[in-house]
Amino acid sequence: MPRLKFGAFLAPHHPIGEHPMLQLQRDLDLVEHLDRLGYDEFWCGEHHSTGWETIASPEMFLAAAGQRSHRIMLGTGVISLPYHHPFNVAQRMVQLDHMTGGRAIFGSGPGALPSDAYTLGIDPMLQRDRQDEALGVIKRLLRGEERFSYECEWFTLKDAALQLLPLQEEMPMAVASMISPSGMTLAGKHGTGILSIGSMSTAGLQALPTQWSFAEESAAKHGNTVDRDNWRILMSWHIAETRKEAREQAKQGLLRWHNEYTVGTLMRPGVEAFPDADTAVDQLTAAGGAAVVGTPDDLVKAIREMLEVTGGFGRVIGFVHDWANPENTRSSWDLVARYVVPEINGYLERYRESQRYVIEHREVFDRAGEAVMSKIMENERAAKAMQEEATAQSAIHSHNAPDLRRGGKG
Repeated sequence: MPRLKFGAFLAPHHPIGEHPMLQLQRDLDLVEHLDRLGYDEFWCGEHHSTGWETIASPEMFLAAAGQRSHRIMLGTGVISLPYHHPFNVAQRMVQLDHMTGGRAIFGSGPGALPSDAYTLGIDPMLQRDRQDEALGVIKRLLRGEERFSYECEWFTLKDAALQLLPLQEEMPMAVASMISPSGMTLAGKHGTGILSIGSMSTAGLQALPTQWSFAEESAAKHGNTVDRDNWRILMSWHIAETRKEAREQAKQGLLRWHNEYTVGTLMRPGVEAFPDADTAVDQLTAAGGAAVVGTPDDLVKAIREMLEVTGGFGRVIGFVHDWANPENTRSSWDLVARYVVPEINGYLERYRESQRYVIEHREVFDRAGEAVMSKIMENERAAKAMQEEATAQSAIHSHNAPDLRRGGKG
């Protein structure tokens, strides 16, 4: 089975109350932590309202993150294309790619918060079409096509060409996909990767089995291909050494996130507030639910089930939240890196095979012990010392130590 890549997605969803400067610093600390742990990707979004989603420019944040990390890829998750002139987006992405040493991923979307579009005077009915239009132009710019002009109702380009192209020969791209087919269809049309953000909700999870077919059908229609390796599934989790610990650490923050933000602020249709923290955990982690609150083994099981349900994908992206305190949150990401990643990707299989082989082929080591014993018995003083030590307990045994209790009968 192909190995999965692992990453993190920071919207962010920060409860109101903490110093904004310290929040941003803590978010940058997390990127540095994930880079040390070996995570493959980090994503952050663009939002301009609600009080909880506080990063206005993912490019600025990721440029700072690039200075504090070394290998992790850095994705805009996502730039809301209808809010920007496409030429400026292309220029900023090129600069980000150079500033991060070729680690930028260009993620785009139509804009997730209606309040943002309202502030900018953009009709929500136009957002997806404008994303499509802008993405086509940005791809031409990033490819380094000859100068071209383009004019439409919301932007104009005249003899446009970038004076600097990305450091990467081909910058990775992805579009955000929620529950509707539009994101998958757009990915197929433009031949990009997909960031399935809708998988955070129960409804989004239920839609995943049919989502990939929309991308494939659109790709075929436009002469492109889509690769499951570039399909990113967003999952929510909080992991601890025991289920009880995970539950106690996360339940109050999860309740606040759901009741105050998802229900009280976003007012998602059909979503009800939970009466208490235990109910929140029970409902959101039930079979087919949108979150895992438990142990590394629980998350391994959930990822394998997701692979089976979807037919396969290439990247697991964990949603960054404040359900637990900063210390326990960092520990959760640490446990995933230490135990979930190697289990999912088979890094431990050869260790286990080697252990089984040693256990099942003891005759090899018996023979080695006999060789040592024969040399001991050739020396009278060594043989006498052996008899004295036969009942002694050694703190550390040699790999080929003979069984002294058997004396010269080895």
